Amino acid sequence: MKKTEVPQDPSSLKNFTKEVCYAVDEKGNYVTNLSTGWEVKTTALGITWDDIHKRAEIAKQQALKGEVSPLLYFIEIKVMDYVTLAAYTGFWQWQIKRHLNPSVFNALSDKKLQKYADVFDVSIDNLKKMNLNES
Repeated sequence: MKKTEVPQDPSSLKNFTKEVCYAVDEKGNYVTNLSTGWEVKTTALGITWDDIHKRAEIAKQQALKGEVSPLLYFIEIKVMDYVTLAAYTGFWQWQIKRHLNPSVFNALSDKKLQKYADVFDVSIDNLKKMNLNES
């Protein structure tokens, strides 16, 4: 694509970041050019974030009903999996899966809860109540 054709469509990230694209300048050389967004990509990201928020809301409702622990909500809203969470906390994946059980989660020590709270950037109290820190 030519440098003048690099998409500059408005996106939800326009105030936070720009994407580096490679384009061809007037002399035929490859150059980098910043893009504020591309409509197709913005739409795809929007659909993905809608899905993440739906999954997080389902997890929150399950936790409120006592079917799972609040960990599932944070795993969903922070877009993590067991492998990633295990790497950040030092827990084994099987331990994390076990901590999804509300009775096991409620018996965790503050030291263990603090590991989760640190990863999710919340207090232990907010972890238990499924409240995100508002910056």
